Amino acid sequence: MVPRSISNMERGTRVCQNAVMQRTRGRAPTGGRAGALSQELIVDAAVELLDERGERGLTFRLLAKHLHTGPGALYWHVTNKDVLVTLAADQVLGRALAAAPRSAEDAGSGLRALAIAVFDALDRHPWAAPHVNAPPTLENGLRLLDRIGTLVARTGLPAERHFTVSTAISYYITGVSAQIIVPCATLDATTSRDAFLDQTAARWEELDPADYPFLTSTAKDLRDHADRDQFITGLDMLLDGLNTTADPRPPA
Repeated sequence: MVPRSISNMERGTRVCQNAVMQRTRGRAPTGGRAGALSQELIVDAAVELLDERGERGLTFRLLAKHLHTGPGALYWHVTNKDVLVTLAADQVLGRALAAAPRSAEDAGSGLRALAIAVFDALDRHPWAAPHVNAPPTLENGLRLLDRIGTLVARTGLPAERHFTVSTAISYYITGVSAQIIVPCATLDATTSRDAFLDQTAARWEELDPADYPFLTSTAKDLRDHADRDQFITGLDMLLDGLNTTADPRPPA
């Protein structure tokens, strides 16, 4: 995947490093819910508010009210909003990993089920999609890549290819999910996904067919497509390529 920008990657890395260093420091200060407030509880509440209000609507003041505590008690456990949102996104990813089946099926089937479980989780929590960092540094991001790599290692692929292929699959799952989900998640309250796609399709139809033969001929498909089907189509192509590479068959 092509990075969105170098500055965004550097910023994301710093946030993740700060998040990794975060830890619950015992009891909350006076005025908080001593003995009850923890980083885990704060992150749980943040996920609820992010689902309800989106990233822009989340504030420490609102979160403190939701938890019946003071903002100072929150800062005792989480240093800033960027760290909090990153931790919340990692929690969403953890839930996806817990829901993904761990069967004795072949590696390809396992990778497919895992990828779809992650996409579905991010689709339910669209604010989280751009905050699942690659390469991963937080617990569940690390677990995702490790599960992918473990499955890839069960194929016939040479060991020296495991890292490259595993990270490519990881980048597809997280990067493509973000590319598909985030544009719809950032629409304002007056524009639905269908309206956005209809407006974009209309713009495609206005293009000169001589210059844009594909876009003008497929504008109707943009209007009617399902995001999940689009994700799975690309995923299946990627996994088909993995199967061919790992178990090449001689030409007929």
